[in-house]
Amino acid sequence: MLEKRTKVNGDSKKNKASKTKKDTHIEEIAVKRGFFYPAAEIYGGESGFYFYGSIGKLIKRRFENLWRDFFLSYNNFHEIEGTSILPEKVFQASGHLKHFNDILTECQNCHSRYRADQLIEEQLHKQVNNTDDINEIIEQKKLKCPKCGSNKFGKAIMFNMMFDVNIGSVKSDKGYLIPETAQLAYLAFKREFEINRKKLPLGLVVIEKVFRNEISPRQLFFRLREFTQAELQVFFDPDSIDDCSQFEEWGTIKKKGIKVLLTGNKKEQVLTLEQLNKKSIPKLYLFFMLKMQEFYLNVIKLPKEKIRFRQLSGDEKAFYNKIHFDVEAEIDSLGGFKEIAGLHYRTNYDLNNHQQASKQNLEVFFNNKTFLPHVIELSFGVDRNIYTLFDIFLKQEKVNNEKRILLALPPLLTPYDAAIFPLVNKEGMPEIAHNIFKELNKNFKCFYDASGSIGRRYRRQDEIGTPYCLTIDGQTLKDRTVTVRDRDSMKQQRVAINELVGYIKKKSS
Repeated sequence: MLEKRTKVNGDSKKNKASKTKKDTHIEEIAVKRGFFYPAAEIYGGESGFYFYGSIGKLIKRRFENLWRDFFLSYNNFHEIEGTSILPEKVFQASGHLKHFNDILTECQNCHSRYRADQLIEEQLHKQVNNTDDINEIIEQKKLKCPKCGSNKFGKAIMFNMMFDVNIGSVKSDKGYLIPETAQLAYLAFKREFEINRKKLPLGLVVIEKVFRNEISPRQLFFRLREFTQAELQVFFDPDSIDDCSQFEEWGTIKKKGIKVLLTGNKKEQVLTLEQLNKKSIPKLYLFFMLKMQEFYLNVIKLPKEKIRFRQLSGDEKAFYNKIHFDVEAEIDSLGGFKEIAGLHYRTNYDLNNHQQASKQNLEVFFNNKTFLPHVIELSFGVDRNIYTLFDIFLKQEKVNNEKRILLALPPLLTPYDAAIFPLVNKEGMPEIAHNIFKELNKNFKCFYDASGSIGRRYRRQDEIGTPYCLTIDGQTLKDRTVTVRDRDSMKQQRVAINELVGYIKKKSS
């Protein structure tokens, strides 16, 4: 059962051919193995809507739980759950009805609609956010419609991205599907402050579905109309923003480096928290920047060269954000670095607006004074992160002159911890395999498969990322050991049945 392998295309930057085909390859494997696939596909599907299949849902759940365990580990940080629909007055106060817009342009030939800024970025590799500039560029550069090839576009206009709904039987009240989870935390803040002993900082976590009526969602699973956000809103005393001692001693972390692309710079650089603090970025903000980096490098195990923080300029960031860095991952199938998370210093903009609109006092008494707390927001697009995992960890190799597709996810993110195979369906092997499956499933998520050749069963598990395959064979009947095959190295060793739990725990840690 030895398997020789040679690399075929991997993730080499020099292999341009594999990059151009990689998004198609990801889609094929995702649909084939049940990671994700178009919603209502028997009716032709609808752009921007996807189902998570049975395998993909397991990966998503593991990502969300790792995220929870990491960011909810601090004192006075709590998870809440809100609603998917909120009344119109919430979004009048928050500014979404006025400002939550994308820039829309329409092909005058085939009438396909596009986000104008994305059209420019895809064809000119340039980021532009101003409507006047966008209209000028589209006209001067003769951008082409991706669908029909025409270079005739209508004037770019603002398009509000929220889905509206009618509330009640007589449709008298208007509401909207939430376009972000943040407002749930702001609406719950005052009550949660009272419940949790009136202490700051207070962290409120929300992991929920959100809804955005994207003009032309493309990029496969990366840009959706319905997706999941994992967000943490940290409410704090603004006079303490340059003090993070409540989380960790500044002296133990100030020399740690973060890879950043600062506004006005063309090249990334690694700067320490101390150096960034001297650039007027407060310590509390930097603390959470470091934590986001640690999550990606130490928990999700993304390669450090694939992650950076990009500082947004005044034109790019939301007007209420005083400081804004995006976490960007290098995603080969999408052509380079793309946003997968963000860190925003939103000041007290949201609480102040809701206080004025609701006529309710949202101020708190803390540190012997009364004030409106400020907010630092950590925002993660869960589905974008899942897609990033596929882009980075999905690989191809040749094994014995045959192609092997391998999803080399870190063990904590794999859908299954182990797969159990009886070599043949006779001689008592299925009975032993079923018993092992039942025992291991008490500690791990396991998969049982008894059909097909052992080589094909290995390949199926390689494609979905299962790190260990356990085969019950003739030797098992003699000495109560099984063959354990490692996904990445394909090496095999004999392990006693009564030692399997400890073996898998040690290997997966």
